[in-house]
Amino acid sequence: MTVGEAIVKFLDNQYVSFDGVESKFIPGVFTLFGHGCVLGVGEALAMTDHSLKVYQGKNEQGMAHVAASFAKQNNRRKILPCISSIGPGSANMVTAAAMATINCIPLLLLLGDTYATRNPDPVLQQLERDYDPNITTNDSFRPVVKYFDRISRPEMLESALLNAFRVLTDPASTGSVALALPQDVQGETYQFPQSLFKKRVHRIPRTVCSDEDLSEALMLIMASKHPLLIVGGGARYSEAGNVLAKLSLQCKIPLAETQAGKSTLPSSHPYNLGGIGVTGNSAANQIALNADLIIGVGTRFSDFTTSSKTLFSNANVISINTSVFHGSKLDAIRLIGDAKSVLELITSRLTKYTSSFTEEIASARKEWDTEYLRLSSIDYSKNLITEVEYQTQTTVSDFQIASGSKLTQTKALAITKELIPKDAIVVGAAGSLPGCMQRMWTTDSLYAYNMEYGYSCMGYEIAGALGSKIACPEKEVYSFVGDGSYLMLHSELVTAIQEGLKIVVLVFDNGGFGCINNLQMGKGIKSLATEFRYNATASSPFIPIDFAMNAKSYGCEAYTVRTPDELRNALELSKASTKPVLIDIKVLPKTMTGDYPGSFWQVGLSHLPRNEQQEKVLKAQILMLEKNK
Repeated sequence: MTVGEAIVKFLDNQYVSFDGVESKFIPGVFTLFGHGCVLGVGEALAMTDHSLKVYQGKNEQGMAHVAASFAKQNNRRKILPCISSIGPGSANMVTAAAMATINCIPLLLLLGDTYATRNPDPVLQQLERDYDPNITTNDSFRPVVKYFDRISRPEMLESALLNAFRVLTDPASTGSVALALPQDVQGETYQFPQSLFKKRVHRIPRTVCSDEDLSEALMLIMASKHPLLIVGGGARYSEAGNVLAKLSLQCKIPLAETQAGKSTLPSSHPYNLGGIGVTGNSAANQIALNADLIIGVGTRFSDFTTSSKTLFSNANVISINTSVFHGSKLDAIRLIGDAKSVLELITSRLTKYTSSFTEEIASARKEWDTEYLRLSSIDYSKNLITEVEYQTQTTVSDFQIASGSKLTQTKALAITKELIPKDAIVVGAAGSLPGCMQRMWTTDSLYAYNMEYGYSCMGYEIAGALGSKIACPEKEVYSFVGDGSYLMLHSELVTAIQEGLKIVVLVFDNGGFGCINNLQMGKGIKSLATEFRYNATASSPFIPIDFAMNAKSYGCEAYTVRTPDELRNALELSKASTKPVLIDIKVLPKTMTGDYPGSFWQVGLSHLPRNEQQEKVLKAQILMLEKNK
């Protein structure tokens, strides 16, 4: 058979087994055909027998985001490989490959490549390097994937596929896998061994840590008075929510969530404090600041989780992780193994331990509940100047004139949370919305929060919503996207229409890249190229953009809202729709949540202050870093 046919036949026979439950690993593929793949793998998809559903992507990065979200929503036990042409087709997926690798999400990329024979060189879309003819555009994937191979002869395919799936099904090392497929090789024939195409079941084991490491960790826990559990993405993929809830109640240990860990267990759990770190709320950060022990469960301890290593710098750290690399961070005691299995061992041996917390957990939650009510009731008519130190009346009033908005971002989020189905899946990625949502969003529905924040990748939001909908067609799926991210990548909205899959896209239009404008102005820099004004200058008017009209042109149902009542009405109307919906929410700039104690973020400040504000923030950062040495 041809190499292209062999790839399709192999993909169609891969399964995974987790906790004894077997499922098909690859139900379909995404592709955007070009001359580098339509006649090889593409011919096999079109002309041979297989059970794979073929989805047509509209942008290679977008379709790879769809696939990553699909894998995440399936807790990494199903994937949608992505097939591209050579040159710009494959290069478009480099960003998505990096995103999946950073988030430890399995993503298989089958990349069209230039001729192995080099006979017709230079071929269309070929990158030529005069010092090394072996390099193609696809070599740009090497830094951002967990496994890379180029199949320059048919005989290489068997080992390449087996190695690729070794990585894709390994919780400790999973991420993006890129297989470069020269277009001539895709069409070549070879006598492949029949064993390559048998049903292959990849068993995902629940590994456990060593007894020595466990004993050391247990001694540290029992000596602690104020421990804190941090729930990361690894806890979600291990499905460790129930044992986390049990351990927390049994030992009176509070929990805090990373963006990837949110919705692993119910928000209503009495010891669940919510989001932690730079975008954390006051409850989680308050407890973390006073913790003497941090127990990380499946977290990478990114700078946002640790507040640039200042939030709990004096606490001891235990890290439960399948990855030795991630488990070794912060000089932690490493418990290398599956989160659920390791937590079960800890829970069974801590029957006599109780933390020294008394009323602190309930008090912190109550204080945050009060703050949430304040955020959800902020009215446009109030003096917004006092909400965030660096905002200016000019920005707010200019946008109000251009858009007619009378709605704040925090109030819009509160209204949305109140009205959408309780088991709806919410998807987001970049800008100010992840911070607001990590603080304000709560759900008791498992795995209903899909936030890509490892890479904070603009453009994931709508594609990610489609991936979640493909994974969970019975659930309502809402994409939370800023106007900046929408403009960057929304092409898979057309794919949702094409497939008849309803997603609801909530565009929070605040006139630009509001999150970065906040950072810029907050650090004493004048507003420049971060707002959507004519000529990109702060003295010119905002550009009025009609996102609803854009969505209607694709075939979506669409609404524009400027007030709380208009938002409520649009959300209710959207429930009855059977096709994709876009709600263009005009929200006032500078009305997102602000920072809370413990949410320090180290950024690249100029060491040559040009004004009083720059001098102030530089001094504050230096003091914080000195304090936490």
